[in-house]
Amino acid sequence: MPRRLPNLLLPHWPPPPLLLLLLLLPPPSPAVPATPGPLARPGFRRLGARGPGGSPGRRPDPAVSPGAAPYSGAGQPGDARGSGVCKSRPLDLVFIIDSSRSVRPLEFTKVKTFVSRIIDTLDIGVTDTRVAVVNYASTVQIEFHLQTYSDKQSLKKAVGRITPLSTGTMSGLAIQTTMEEAFTVEAGARGPSSNIPKVAIIVTDGRPQDQVNDVAARARASGIELYAVGVDRADMESLKMIASEPLDEHVFYVETYGVIEKLSSRFQETFCAVDLCMLGTHLCQHVCVSDGNGQHHCECSQGYSLNADNKTCSAIDKCALNTHGCEHICVNDRMGSYHCECYEGYTLNEDKKTCSAQDQCALGTHGCQHICVNDRGAGSHHCECYEGYMLNQDKKTCSVRDKCSLGSHGCQHICVSDGAMSYHCDCYTGFILNEDKKTCSAIEEAQRLVSTEDACGCKAKLAFQDKVSLYLQRLNTKIDDILEKLQANDYRQIHR
Repeated sequence: MPRRLPNLLLPHWPPPPLLLLLLLLPPPSPAVPATPGPLARPGFRRLGARGPGGSPGRRPDPAVSPGAAPYSGAGQPGDARGSGVCKSRPLDLVFIIDSSRSVRPLEFTKVKTFVSRIIDTLDIGVTDTRVAVVNYASTVQIEFHLQTYSDKQSLKKAVGRITPLSTGTMSGLAIQTTMEEAFTVEAGARGPSSNIPKVAIIVTDGRPQDQVNDVAARARASGIELYAVGVDRADMESLKMIASEPLDEHVFYVETYGVIEKLSSRFQETFCAVDLCMLGTHLCQHVCVSDGNGQHHCECSQGYSLNADNKTCSAIDKCALNTHGCEHICVNDRMGSYHCECYEGYTLNEDKKTCSAQDQCALGTHGCQHICVNDRGAGSHHCECYEGYMLNQDKKTCSVRDKCSLGSHGCQHICVSDGAMSYHCDCYTGFILNEDKKTCSAIEEAQRLVSTEDACGCKAKLAFQDKVSLYLQRLNTKIDDILEKLQANDYRQIHR
């Protein structure tokens, strides 16, 4: 009778190996109980269960890229590497491959294909990733060092030439040789100051025939990050002793060498350095600058400075910094820049920094009613008034201070000022002011002439009157001439 198990009909028992493998896989429905097989043990990952990676042994922090598209793995839609935002970080990478007798020739070829495919995903070069291969069985052989090849084609050809060593599985010795010989500066490893990660991937299908716990611990303590890939009958406890923490990111398992090549995409994800600047998830307010290796930093546009959060920017008050170079006045603009201005009475020169004094009197923009006077070296001016005027409180206009001094009063003899706006005329001694309040007539001469004539004789009186009139007329003419000369002299003195 065929033996019936849940969801399976087995015509023969024991089942064939392939069917046994199907039995060990998780059941299709959670309602059907199943006993966890060896592949379900905690502490290592089975092919297909690897989570997205960022740096070797580290996952990208989801808080860094909120809203970013889900990371879907290499070669798939949404893949960071395929979209041009992923670049493999520089590494010193050593493959430690088991070539003991249990690894058949065809299977060993699969291991070499796995190594070559990982090399294809890396940026190989002297300043990028360097690769070495350590081959082991009961003995250990370094096939080539980190400094041997610096291009992919040469590396892949060298990998293709590797042959199995056959007997034994000395995993501890292989790790020790890797630590002491492959990761030395003489062999091409870069020193601690370079900040280049040291990574080793060990591939084995059996149980180590020597101790691995202590030597693996020393290797990890020296700064080597260890990944362990187990195939088929590999001892899981030994893999966990070898690998770095966290184990679920450093221990892998595949059932056969036939599917080991697919692990290359998982290591591609692990060694991928996502360029957050290109993803647009960097959170920099102004400028995102990629530093390589998946790192970046924020910078600010000109005229701004980076705030303490290293993301946002604030405008620099260049005027307050006193580095503006403005001779007179620095004025901050809104966009973190500034411009120079000059004090009143100065103009900005072509260099937009220095200032030159303006001749506002020559420009005719002074506003003075009478006289504009430039001040020496100050670029300023002041107003003054003509003689007889005074400057008003506005420092621009003028008011008459003494009309007599203006020379336009019309007095024949003397102008007497009565204040700022009024005056009256007076006459010299021996003269009297006429009715026009401007001109003057002599008094004593007229009286003396009248007293010496015969007042009773009409002809004599008339002759005397004519003579006096003529005399007075001549006298007035002389006086007018004298006054005109005096007025002309006063005018010249005023306008000197």
